[in-house]
Amino acid sequence: MHELFDKALGAYLGFAIGDALGATVEFMRPREIEVQYGVHREIIGGGWLKLARGQVTDDTTMSLALGSALLQGGQRDLQRFADGDDALLRSIGRAYVLWFKGKPVDCGNTCRRGIMRFMHEGTLAGAYNPGDAGNGALMRNLPAVLATLGRDADFIRLSIAQAHLTHHHPLSDAATLGIGELLRQLLGGASQGECQSWAAQWVSENPAFRFVPYRGRATAYVVDTVQTVLHYLTLHDDFETALVATVNQGDDADTTGALLGMLAGARCGAGALPQRWLHRLHADIVRSITDQTSGLLALSG
Repeated sequence: MHELFDKALGAYLGFAIGDALGATVEFMRPREIEVQYGVHREIIGGGWLKLARGQVTDDTTMSLALGSALLQGGQRDLQRFADGDDALLRSIGRAYVLWFKGKPVDCGNTCRRGIMRFMHEGTLAGAYNPGDAGNGALMRNLPAVLATLGRDADFIRLSIAQAHLTHHHPLSDAATLGIGELLRQLLGGASQGECQSWAAQWVSENPAFRFVPYRGRATAYVVDTVQTVLHYLTLHDDFETALVATVNQGDDADTTGALLGMLAGARCGAGALPQRWLHRLHADIVRSITDQTSGLLALSG
C-alpha cells in the first residue's frame, strides 16, 4: 500500500509541478521560449496569466474540484453511481460551478460553456459537438482514476460521465480513457518498456493519436496534447528530462506539462520528484493534493 500511495502521490504532485512549470511558457512557440529562457527549467511564475511563483492553473484546481466532489459523495454515492443514480454526477457538476464562481485564473471556452449549460439547464451532458475535441476533460480526470482503481467498469463510466459535463466528442472520450488507462498501468508498476509497448498498442487501435513521427504540435486540441505527452513520456525515462522537454514545446504547455508530470510522476513515485520543484509549489496546493490522494485511494478500497 505504501508503494501505491507513493506512486499516486507522485502522479498528483507531478501533475501540479508540470502545470506550474508549463504555465510560464503557455502559448509561446519553441523558438520564442529559446530566445527568452534558453531552456525553460525552473518554476518562476509569470507567463500570460502573470502567475505568482509556484501558482498553478485551472488544470490543477479543476482536478481538485473533481476530487473534492468524489470525496464528499463518498463510497455510498460511488456505489449509487455504479447502479445508475446521477447524484454523484450532479455533485461533480456543482463542484465545477463552485470552482468557476471562485474566479479561477483561467477557464477554457469549452469548460466554460459546459459549466454554464449545467448551471442554467441542469443537464449532465451536451449533445455531440465538433468543437469539443479539446483537452479540458482529459486534463482533470486524475481523481476519477484514483477513486476507481481496481474497478474497470467504474473507471470507464465515471471518466466519461465527468468528461461529458463539458466535452462531448469521441476524440476527447478516447483520450480521457486512454491516458487514464496508462496512468492505471503505471500506478500498478509498469516499467518504461511496458509503457512504450502499451502506447504503441493503444495508438494502433486509436490511429488518430499516432505520435511517430512526432509532428511537433502541442496545442489544446486533444490529439496534439496526447501526441506530445506520449512522445516525450516514451522517449525519456527520467522525470525531469521528460518534463523539461515537454514544456519547452510551448503551446498548451501547462496542460501537456501537467499530464506528462502525472504519468512520469506515477512512474517514479513522489519520493523521486525533484525537490526544488516540489518546494516551489504553494504549500496549500501540496496539502490539498496529499490529503486528496489519501482519501481517493481509501475510496477506491
